[in-house]
Amino acid sequence: MAVSLALIVVLGLAADYLFRKLKLPGLVGMLIVGILVGPYVLGLMRPEMMQVSADFRKIALIVILLRAGFELHRDTLNRVGRAALIMSAVPAVFEILGVMWVAPKWLGITSLEAAILGSILAAVSPAVVVPLMIDFMDRGRGAKKGIPTLILGASSVDDVFVIVLFTIFLGMYGGGKVNLWAKLAEIPISITLGILVGFIPGYLLYKLFTRYDWRPPKRTLVVLGVSIFLTWLETAVEQWVPLASLLGVMAIGFVILEKAEPIAHLISQKLKKLWVFAELLLFVLVGAQVNIHVAWKAGLAGTAVIFVGLVFRSIGTWVSLIGTPYNWKEKLFCVVAYIPKATVQAAIGAVPLAAGVASGEVILAVAVLSILLTAPIGAIGIMILGERILDHGEKSPYTFKSLREKLQLPRVGERVRSKRYGTVWKIIEERETWISAPGVAASPNGQIPAILIRYWKEGSGDGPGTGKTMTHRYSQLDPSFHDHWEVLYDW
Repeated sequence: MAVSLALIVVLGLAADYLFRKLKLPGLVGMLIVGILVGPYVLGLMRPEMMQVSADFRKIALIVILLRAGFELHRDTLNRVGRAALIMSAVPAVFEILGVMWVAPKWLGITSLEAAILGSILAAVSPAVVVPLMIDFMDRGRGAKKGIPTLILGASSVDDVFVIVLFTIFLGMYGGGKVNLWAKLAEIPISITLGILVGFIPGYLLYKLFTRYDWRPPKRTLVVLGVSIFLTWLETAVEQWVPLASLLGVMAIGFVILEKAEPIAHLISQKLKKLWVFAELLLFVLVGAQVNIHVAWKAGLAGTAVIFVGLVFRSIGTWVSLIGTPYNWKEKLFCVVAYIPKATVQAAIGAVPLAAGVASGEVILAVAVLSILLTAPIGAIGIMILGERILDHGEKSPYTFKSLREKLQLPRVGERVRSKRYGTVWKIIEERETWISAPGVAASPNGQIPAILIRYWKEGSGDGPGTGKTMTHRYSQLDPSFHDHWEVLYDW
């Protein structure tokens, strides 16, 4: 397995570098590497690696969904909430109907089998969509109207909705009695419970992190461990109650961000570094699951079914955005962002075959083909259209986030020690501002971002803000914070 990990890291990084040089999403290169080294082409991936592939992919998905949670501001969610809720269901329903319309004629399957196929194809891939949306959010693209947040939230709930429909159709095929309304009720129950089980540990972690000043990597590992436990909990209770654990994972980040934004940003910064490795695992292993020989069997008919499904899905996405403040270009971006398929199709594509569905092989072939066609095309389309369409204000607040990360500045509440005098101070305030820098290249209107940090000397006065305080400014023109200070932690 160690050799397989080495292949994933070395070849995955090489593919990522090459595709970025070509101005294409690096994840496309990783998917291709996975297909090539997987068991269905060159067979370089060890069998034991494929056996634990699902666990590794789940952990990697948890990392990116945690990052998503740490980016979900309440005000932005309030702005896009209605549209996100509609987009989580309507496009999927349209796609299923489109597949049910053409698949019986073109693939020679029954209407119920077409419904099963449609429910597999209708799931958008958070593994592809979420990282790209977070990248836009990191750079402040689309921040004004909250478009990345809209797609991020809608795509996460979309999977819950579609998997419940898949379960209903598969149950109907088995001939057993399926209580349709009870099954549909599982959708809001699953979403509500998922968010609830995320809110509770999120709040407890917030209290823990504010009481004890742990190092950011340790906080990050604790959050990751709790999130992995939540996904196990979903499996443990699934026979009694539905639970959307991945929404709970996002809720953990959301709660910590709302309660303690400085701590949330510190954890998010470490998750961003962890994502470098997790991304390699996720996309190379997803690619390794793709059997191109099976996909080949789907042929032109399978391609045509996928295409019709995407057309119906695009219409459904556009309908979902009626009444929103987005212009036609922004709606087009949302349509393209809802194209990629990967994780859900790889996870459940073979389930109908294992369950004895007569057209199980055909369903699996089309599901695999959908990954090969839509994941690269969708990712490339998102990147190209996002750069051209999403708004990007000259003085985006996200500029301060990148500056803070680049300078590795402390956050409010952290304690620091003067390297020169050995005195201990506490950060009690930080303010963002713009300063004149006419000589600096690429500065909007001759200004660059700067962060003002206010220090309080511990033990002076009756509490923070009383006694001895001082303020320092940090920008690309000022001395480095780490030249004069070091951050202190309890553990």
